[in-house]
Amino acid sequence: MTDLVTFGETMALFSARRTGPLRYARDFDLGLGGAESNVAIGVARLGAAATWVGRVGADEFGDLIEQTLRGEGVDVRAIRDGSAPTGLMIKGRRTADLIDVRYYRRDSAGSHLCPEDLDLSLVRASRVLHVSAITPALSASARSAVAVALAAAREAGVFVSLDVNYRRALWSPAEAGDWLRSVIGSVDVLFATEHEARLITDDPEKLDVPHVVLKFGAQGAMELSGGVVRRAEPYRVTEVDPVGAGDAFAAGWLAEWLAGASPEVRLSTACAAGAFAVTSQGDWESLPRRADLALLTGGADGVSR
Repeated sequence: MTDLVTFGETMALFSARRTGPLRYARDFDLGLGGAESNVAIGVARLGAAATWVGRVGADEFGDLIEQTLRGEGVDVRAIRDGSAPTGLMIKGRRTADLIDVRYYRRDSAGSHLCPEDLDLSLVRASRVLHVSAITPALSASARSAVAVALAAAREAGVFVSLDVNYRRALWSPAEAGDWLRSVIGSVDVLFATEHEARLITDDPEKLDVPHVVLKFGAQGAMELSGGVVRRAEPYRVTEVDPVGAGDAFAAGWLAEWLAGASPEVRLSTACAAGAFAVTSQGDWESLPRRADLALLTGGADGVSR
């Protein structure tokens, strides 16, 4: 049994070490990145059991993804696809304040995800199914996999989490909005920026979802649940790399929901996890553990001893 099941595409990530146009980059760090696997790592670091399912190529990058996730304590169900490569993500810093992210995922192993790849007994036995709107945008088979998983979760009474995670390179706002509206009735918690929520409706506060969690970046966050609006102030940190902050936020909220925490604690931990995520290079490397959470509020001199 696992606390949280999630599935989607995780890619090999090359991050340029120098600032400027990518064509001038000569040195890169190699890692991995994927919205759903980021959430799985974040939840695992905060003490819950997380399972990630996905397709990877039968290549070195697939090995990297599987080994790294296992090393982070995630239960990995990796399907090796010998007919397609692991997708690539290239990240550069065009200026000191502008991140340039490019995806090479067309016909990748991850885009071949299909319903047959899912162990529905695992979904039914979990406490949370977490999906993002990236996965249904990858391919028709991946969209079918999401539909099958959502149906299994609803039938079993599993809590369903959806992060909009809109990617304009994958589908148009109209396409994304149509799909989101078609599944919103199966969702228990929706994570979105205000702009993403408006893909679904002009008034996000009227969404018929038990928990609507809106992220405002440096302005904090808001949760609407049970007819009550709760707000959380952001943590002030020095931002190094903003990619992955939304995944960290979702992981923090879900870990506290699994722990039975109050709405106030859920939001506070979500904001803290998001703050930690932006403090170093990489999509997930700075995700906090339980002992780290107090670091944002203690030690006025900025030294941990």
